[in-house]
Amino acid sequence: MSAESPLIDAVDSLGVVEDAIARSGETLELAARHLDPSLVDVLRILGFDKEYTSAQGSYLYDAAGRAYLDFHTGEGFASLGHNHPDVREVLRATLAANLVDGVQLHYSALAGMLAEGLSQRLPPGLDAVFFASTGAEAVDSAMKFARAATRRPRLISCDDSFHGVTLGPLSLVGDDFFKEGFGPLLAGCERVPFGDLERLEAELRAKDVAAFIVEPIQGRMVTLPPEGYLQAAQALCRRYGTLLVIDEVQTGLGRTGSWFALDHWGLEPDLVLVGKALSGGYMPVAAMVTSREIYTRAVGTLERCYVHQSTFGRNRLSMAAGLATLRIIERDRLVEHAGYISTVLRDGLAELQQRFEMIKEVRGSGLMIGIELCAPKSRIARLNWRLIHMASEGLFPQLIVIPLHRDHGVITMAAGKNDVIKLLPPLTLSESEARSFLVALDAVLADCHGGGGKNWAVVRDIATATLGRRGAHTSR
Repeated sequence: MSAESPLIDAVDSLGVVEDAIARSGETLELAARHLDPSLVDVLRILGFDKEYTSAQGSYLYDAAGRAYLDFHTGEGFASLGHNHPDVREVLRATLAANLVDGVQLHYSALAGMLAEGLSQRLPPGLDAVFFASTGAEAVDSAMKFARAATRRPRLISCDDSFHGVTLGPLSLVGDDFFKEGFGPLLAGCERVPFGDLERLEAELRAKDVAAFIVEPIQGRMVTLPPEGYLQAAQALCRRYGTLLVIDEVQTGLGRTGSWFALDHWGLEPDLVLVGKALSGGYMPVAAMVTSREIYTRAVGTLERCYVHQSTFGRNRLSMAAGLATLRIIERDRLVEHAGYISTVLRDGLAELQQRFEMIKEVRGSGLMIGIELCAPKSRIARLNWRLIHMASEGLFPQLIVIPLHRDHGVITMAAGKNDVIKLLPPLTLSESEARSFLVALDAVLADCHGGGGKNWAVVRDIATATLGRRGAHTSR
């Protein structure tokens, strides 16, 4: 994979950027010492311990100048590509204007404009916005607003869902792996299987559920809803007085080939949650969008106007980045572009699936794609598959992820403790970049086919070492 590395032209009088560039070779050492050494260990095991020095568009660049095509984008954070020049220009102009930024006792035009822009792209009636810094904070806000507006205690989410890892949203998450050691969690939070309307109605029937919080497409494994499920779930919420909260933190703003994934099903939820892509790849910003009626019932009276706040939620740079993002998506027709590039990728993946039995299923919408793997039928492959799964439920996709990165300069990710590789490339991805990814994936699959080859050996060694460490720990 090759592309021209961007030139670095960054000077500040305090020398912060100069020092950061000078010490870039210490990045992982600093992280191991002061941040998260276990994550550094994982990066080293997988061969992802590169010294990335810059990023531009669809690429990251390491210290040697090698380009890496990014099909991860920070879980969709850099949906406009890295360091989009027009977002940067807006941020520079915002700083140069010396605008007021006392976000607690001040409303800027930027905040109102961004709220207006989001409302204009959502179903009618969703015209009240609360800005936050992260998607998890937006989820937490929805949980609070739903309880306050309905005066009901319970919240329902789905198995295999993901809504964030702060304590409130974590109480909704549908995978107990993320919850281990952090309990007790928030009371009144329960789950139903994604797609099971009978179980959902059984929970709603008591009329004590404040909100049903659901991802329109589950992000962890890129799981699409069964036909008619979301529309029927909305009807059940209406029948029993439960608020419908659609978590679009990952699916929103063009990711699925529509402004919001809810558009695919004609949904009219009570609350919508936005994050990640709203950042423009620069600033932390998220939003909870609801109706004026729900907002007023929750916190909209004079005596309650200050009971729910976010210190940096409406800061000028985040608001400017969000506005720039909306305008770039609109100007460059990135929603339509995502749909077109999705067709290129999906057609290419379908062709690979015909040739390689290791691809069990390809699913998704727009530029949110999951590739579910299975073991080839050869005896050696199935033995290796069992060994790898004994070591870790999420290790098998590294059979593809590691060589894509190491040999072809493509960054992808395993979707968790499962056999799914998730693709979240930038909405700006070009057709040539999409096709170069398909060529790289073809080469890796060819090496892995049948259970032999160097890539099986690499992952098998990781599995063996993992089992060895586990056995040593157990024997103590």
